[in-house]
Amino acid sequence: MPELSQESEHGSEQGSEHGSERRGVAKHFGWVAVTGPSMVPTLYPGDFLVVRYGNRVRVGDIVVLRHPFQQDLLVVKRAAERREGGWWVLGDNSFAGGDSTDYGTVPHDLILGRVRFRYRPLKPGQRSPVTLLRWAVSAARPVFSDRSASRRLRAR
Repeated sequence: MPELSQESEHGSEQGSEHGSERRGVAKHFGWVAVTGPSMVPTLYPGDFLVVRYGNRVRVGDIVVLRHPFQQDLLVVKRAAERREGGWWVLGDNSFAGGDSTDYGTVPHDLILGRVRFRYRPLKPGQRSPVTLLRWAVSAARPVFSDRSASRRLRAR
């Protein structure tokens, strides 16, 4: 069986001691850590993602969802196509598996939110000035919908 992408959820209520306005923002945002290879080359194991919970999903968005058969497991996939009863989600790495080709359409209520931002931490041993400069330029980026990727994913 192909390895499933396993992502872990972390404190969407962080920072709630800073007043009611802060609590409202914290309730809608959270972060997850990527641990599996299903979204390579877009996301890599070790990346941290900022997620907007309850946000409207569009074709091409990268989403965080509960696995349909193991709901304590969070996965990150691309919403490739809206279908009757939910979303057809696919990983960008077709060799990793663990997407709708294995478990079918994901019901709407299992989609938790859209990925809005990605942070890629510095790897140990990256010390040359050129490597540090490349990391500094690419470490933190917003994550946008990729409608062309969703068309490619539906075609396979």
